[in-house]
Amino acid sequence: MTTRTLLLGNSAGAINLRIPLRVVLVNSTLLLLALLLALFALCYGTLSLTPQQVWLALQGEGTPGMVTIVSQWRAPRILLALVLGAGLGMSGAIFQSAIRNPLGSPDIVGFNTGAWTGALVVIIVLQGNYYQIAAGALVGGIVAAALMYLLAWREGIAGFRLIIVGIGVAALLSAFNSWLMVTSSLESAMTAALWSAGSLNGLTWAKGQPALIAIPLTLMLVLLLGRRLQLMEMGDDSARALGINTEGSRLWLMLCGIILTATATATAGPISFIALAAPQIARRLTRASAVPLFSAATTGALLLLTADITAQHSFNGIQLPVGAVTVSIGGVYLIGLLIRESRR
Repeated sequence: MTTRTLLLGNSAGAINLRIPLRVVLVNSTLLLLALLLALFALCYGTLSLTPQQVWLALQGEGTPGMVTIVSQWRAPRILLALVLGAGLGMSGAIFQSAIRNPLGSPDIVGFNTGAWTGALVVIIVLQGNYYQIAAGALVGGIVAAALMYLLAWREGIAGFRLIIVGIGVAALLSAFNSWLMVTSSLESAMTAALWSAGSLNGLTWAKGQPALIAIPLTLMLVLLLGRRLQLMEMGDDSARALGINTEGSRLWLMLCGIILTATATATAGPISFIALAAPQIARRLTRASAVPLFSAATTGALLLLTADITAQHSFNGIQLPVGAVTVSIGGVYLIGLLIRESRR
């Protein structure tokens, strides 16, 4: 197969990383599609604009209304859809690779449920504002992940055991969440219900700033650790023979995945199935033997932006939460994945 070769030097010598040309072409195509879709989202809406008008508005030129619509309403929403989608896609790739199971995503394991619990506690018990809710979701996701990891630990982490433990913990947290909703005031319950749908409506530069900083930095860290993840997919014994600290590497990678998921959930609410579907779609597009991290991130960004545009414009002026669209599509995908895995 035709490949491009990258040589990364270090003190021990050069590591030869071969990137298939197909992967390069797929990644380039996904990035181009994401840019074209972002341009379409900037132009299309109640007020339709030409690409030239959008360009002028981004530079601060044009009528004040047009500048506000493009730079303050549409642009932050589109950029956050791409960034949050990339974070969710790579988070799913991390867990599916580390657990070596296509069902090993934050949606199934239950990290989203933990983040939802943290947000509910802040909304209902503490009556917090948006930033406090986001912080509660972040803390809830990390605490839930730590609990699952400790319960699943048996001289190491087995993927299937972590999934089963995660499903059990998620069920308990879901019951607790339902109890909080039932016993809360009507106002708090409505706020919680709106947040739980997973929506990009109303997001601004200020609200999205933490995610726009944390997610790209975490993505770069994961890409630096990606080589270890590839070696670990061959099995822990093989990775140890090549000098990889498997448990330490798995813990750091899973921590990065938890940060990506919890940050996305803290920003926009729980958005399901992007983390589950994006890595497997990217794997099939690239025909890679392992889940490709960068391809999963670009696929997740494209999926979330597509779902958000669908939620905005497909229902006669009614803007649905993007989570409603991803759940509808993801449910069909999950059924197909379960059927495929059962046949295997």
